[in-house]
Amino acid sequence: MSLRITNSSEGQLQVHLVTKQKQFAVPDVPYSIRANVGNPELNNLVNTLLKDAGCAVQAGKVEFDFLLNGEFVKIPLGQHLKERDISFEDTIDLEYVERYPAPEPQDCLLHDDWVSAVQANGDWILTASYDNTVNLWNTKGKHKLTIPGHMAPVKGVAWVSLNEHTGVFASASHDQNVMLWEWNIAANSVECVNVCKGHERGVGVVAVNPSKTQMASGSMDTMLKIWSTQVGNEQLSEPTANKKAKLEQDNVRTPILTLAGHREFVSGVQWIDDTTIATSSWDHTIKLWDLSLNGIKSEITGNKSFFDLSYSPLNGMIITASPDKNLRLYDLRSKHGTIVKNTYLGHTQWVQTVRWSTTNEYLFVSGAYDNHVKLWDYRSPKAPIYELIGHEDKVLAVDWSNPKFILSGGSDNAVRVFKSKIAIHNKVE
Repeated sequence: MSLRITNSSEGQLQVHLVTKQKQFAVPDVPYSIRANVGNPELNNLVNTLLKDAGCAVQAGKVEFDFLLNGEFVKIPLGQHLKERDISFEDTIDLEYVERYPAPEPQDCLLHDDWVSAVQANGDWILTASYDNTVNLWNTKGKHKLTIPGHMAPVKGVAWVSLNEHTGVFASASHDQNVMLWEWNIAANSVECVNVCKGHERGVGVVAVNPSKTQMASGSMDTMLKIWSTQVGNEQLSEPTANKKAKLEQDNVRTPILTLAGHREFVSGVQWIDDTTIATSSWDHTIKLWDLSLNGIKSEITGNKSFFDLSYSPLNGMIITASPDKNLRLYDLRSKHGTIVKNTYLGHTQWVQTVRWSTTNEYLFVSGAYDNHVKLWDYRSPKAPIYELIGHEDKVLAVDWSNPKFILSGGSDNAVRVFKSKIAIHNKVE
């Protein structure tokens, strides 16, 4: 079968149109098309074929994106082939997938100072601010609590556990402490159950392991420290004469383990599993730590500082943020995990923060000093798939822990909430 798209450019291509989404499958035959067709013409072709086949799921035109050898085609097809030195003589397998729906702006959560960290868990959102407080919100935009306690800007927050009665979470601050909090949901009251002391300079990041039993913190003192997340006093203290002093002493927690190896600020911490941690640093390195060996398992060296990193258990890859405006992808499963798999250029200033989707192996979000939040598919290195507009100053934090909401915080004192309809979409079988 041959179906021709008329166009003024010379050159013909033979393509096979393939999809993993069986409801959109078209006849598996070669189609003859002009070389300079772009996404609009390819969309018209697939929709015409679906209509001719009497596609039952067709309730109007469906928007598709197209991939060649696992990479999105964002320019005319012939130009894409030329840039990658692919022969025009061969029949090309062109994969198509339903286009992701655009995230929708939902709420703006206003703070009294810069928002440096944000993380969702179910219907609840934790935020960290430069006014030394942690804040609790619900996903409908209602403010629940302002939590004082730190003596300097709070730079990191992480949920430990959450049920219908109680929430436990951690906060990390430039006051050198990590604090462990217990929230009574019914009473809407929070108590600091432990102060984790041991860092000698400000703490910038904190992350909880998959089994929720330990947390790791990274600091400007270049150290990575591991702490228990068990609520309450698990470390016996020496008796003291003063009961108040004893209570304060019991409240203090010391690290289970201190890991030295970075030479500058530890800017990102991500658990790979319960015994492996990935860290990024201003010292131009990513280190993988093996807790069973109490040391470094492997190292990735870059030519720029790393401001943040995010690991996806869905695909085994790490995405990093750097001051040179680029995001870089590393595949830890490959033999060449230290080699950049892809580079993503779209921001115009420092990229400060990055997070993978927790339900879609292809997607991640980034935030930068250019005031922009961008949504990426790692198969599209040349351009983001959406820009999430709203911030009026630098973006300092992003989160996609709840698949329904993309969150971003910045130095405009705001958290922006975008409703995502993507969830589990185009998942590889």
